Amino acid sequence: MLTMFKQIFIWWNRQTIGTRLFTIFFGKYVGNDDKGNKYYQSKSGKRWVIYNGEIESTKISSEWYSWIHFMPNKIEKTRDTKIFKWQKPFLSNQTGTENAYHPKKNENSRKKKYKSWKT
Repeated sequence: MLTMFKQIFIWWNRQTIGTRLFTIFFGKYVGNDDKGNKYYQSKSGKRWVIYNGEIESTKISSEWYSWIHFMPNKIEKTRDTKIFKWQKPFLSNQTGTENAYHPKKNENSRKKKYKSWKT
């Protein structure tokens, strides 16, 4: 019951029931990426993505970014991009989590770097 409620009213959780119906009636499945996102296109040329899990636009892989934004280039035609060993996998924004970046606190930075003119 809660899942159905989320699909009707909460668009940021997953696809809504309206998106599901539009995909069933007008969507043509084009493909998917390594993250499990599914890409669709209508006969009129509209393109959209059904995200795997939480909706976040940065989850669109680089292979599909140009396709979803109607930008023709070599990536769109080949779909086979070489992944180098120095490339890291996608990591979502970690702000507000325990994995967030915290610079080391320097003890000298807490000391005043000036003298007050009133003593």
